[in-house]
Amino acid sequence: MRLAFKAALMAMLTLAILIPLQMIRGTIHERQQYREAAVREIGASFGGRQVLAGPVLVVPYEERVVETEGDENGARKTVRRKSGQWTFFPDTLAIDGTLKPDVRRRGLHQVRVYEWDGQAVARFDVQLPSEEGNVQRTIGQPWLSLGIADVGGMRGAPQLTVNGVAVKVEQGIGHADGPGVHARLAVPAAGARLRLDARAALQLRGTETFAMVPLGANNDLRLQSSWPHPKFDGKSPQQDIDARGFHARWQIAAVGSNAQRRYLQTPVLAPGQQLAESAEQALERGMPWAAPGDAVSVSLIDPVNPYLQADRATKYGLLFVLLTFVGFFMFELIKQVRVHPIQYLLVGMAIAIFFLLLVSLSEHIAFGLSYLLAALACIGLIGVYLAAVLRSTARGLGFAAMLGTLYAALYGLLLSEDNALALGAGLLFVILAAIMLITRKVDWYQVAMHQPGAADGARS
Repeated sequence: MRLAFKAALMAMLTLAILIPLQMIRGTIHERQQYREAAVREIGASFGGRQVLAGPVLVVPYEERVVETEGDENGARKTVRRKSGQWTFFPDTLAIDGTLKPDVRRRGLHQVRVYEWDGQAVARFDVQLPSEEGNVQRTIGQPWLSLGIADVGGMRGAPQLTVNGVAVKVEQGIGHADGPGVHARLAVPAAGARLRLDARAALQLRGTETFAMVPLGANNDLRLQSSWPHPKFDGKSPQQDIDARGFHARWQIAAVGSNAQRRYLQTPVLAPGQQLAESAEQALERGMPWAAPGDAVSVSLIDPVNPYLQADRATKYGLLFVLLTFVGFFMFELIKQVRVHPIQYLLVGMAIAIFFLLLVSLSEHIAFGLSYLLAALACIGLIGVYLAAVLRSTARGLGFAAMLGTLYAALYGLLLSEDNALALGAGLLFVILAAIMLITRKVDWYQVAMHQPGAADGARS
C-alpha cells in the first residue's frame, strides 16, 4: 500500500507541474501577440502586408430599352433605363519584380520588411457589346484598376502607360473606390474593339508578406529576392532557393483559379471586405493572415521563430518532469534513498523554469545560444541539489547527465520539425526499454516490503 501511495503521490505532483507549464505557455502566447502588435505598428508607418491585383479593365454603360405596347387606346411607348459596368480581365498578365528585404525594430522585436520594385503588364483584347434591336447603349468613360492593399506603402506615383502612352494615375480603383490606383481612358463607341497593352511600373514597401492575385486568363507571375528563407502560400511555384536568395515563378490559367469569380462577387481589396478583415481584425484576434482571392504569396520568415520553438518545447515539459520523477522513484525503491514530495516538487519547478528562461533569453540572443544557456543553468542547479538529496555526488551527476541527454534530444526534435513525431516516438521507446531492462530483475514485492515507513521518513 505504501508503494501504491507513493506512486499516486508522484502522479499528483506530476499533474501539479502542469499549472506552471500552462502559465509559461500563456506567457509565450502573450509575447507572440506583442510581436504581432509590433508588426502592425511598423506596417502602419512603413507599409503593411501588400497584395497586388490587376490591372483590370472596367467599362461603365447605360442601356435604354424602348418597348411599344398597343391597346384599345392606341400605341404606348415605354422606356426602361439600366446602368451597370462590364469588368474585363486581361488575356495575359505578367508580373515581375524584386523583393529587397530589410529589418525594422520595435522594442525587443525584429520585423522583416521589404521593398518590391517591379511591373505588371496586362494585355486586353475586348469586344464591347453593340446596340441591338430596341436596346440603345451609351458607353461611359472606362478605367483601368490596379488594386494595392496598402497604398501608403507606395514610393512615389506608379508609372502607367497604355499602348505606350503615359496616362494620369488617380487614387482608388474606380467605381468600388477601394485601395489602389486607377487611370481613365478615352470613351469608346458601342461595339468597339479595345486592344490595350497596359504597363504599370511601381515600387511598394511592405511588411513580411507580398501577394499577387492571378486575374488574367493566363498568368505569369515572377518574384526574386536575396532572402534565403521564403515561405510560399497559395499555389506552389517553380522555385530555386539557395543561400543567395530565391527565384519563384507561378504559371496559372484562369480555369485553374477562382480569382476572377471571387473578384466579380466582391472586388478584391475593396474597403471593409475580406482583406481588411484578414490583415487587421484577424491579426488582432491572433489568427494567421491569409491573402485573399486565390492569391499567391511569399513571406520573408525567420528560419527559427523563438516563440514558436519555445511553444513546441513546452509541449514536452510534462514528459521531462515525468521522466525525472520516475528516476527519483527508482532510486527511492531500489537504493532505499528517501526523497520527500517537496523535493520532487522543487525539481519539477526547476524544470518548468527552464522554459521561461528559454523564452526570455531568446528575445535578446539567438535561439540556439538561449537554449544552451537555459539548459546549463537548470541542469547545473538540479545536479547540485540532487547531489545533496541523493547523498551522492555521483548520483547527482548521473541525473544531470540524464537531463542533459533529454535536453539535447529535445533540441534535435525542435530542429527536425518534419521528423519530430518519428524522433519523439523513438526517444520514448528507448527510454521505456532502458527502464524495463534496468528493472527486469527487480522483485517489486520484496522492494515494497522494505519501503521505509512514514515514521522513518519523519525521523530522517
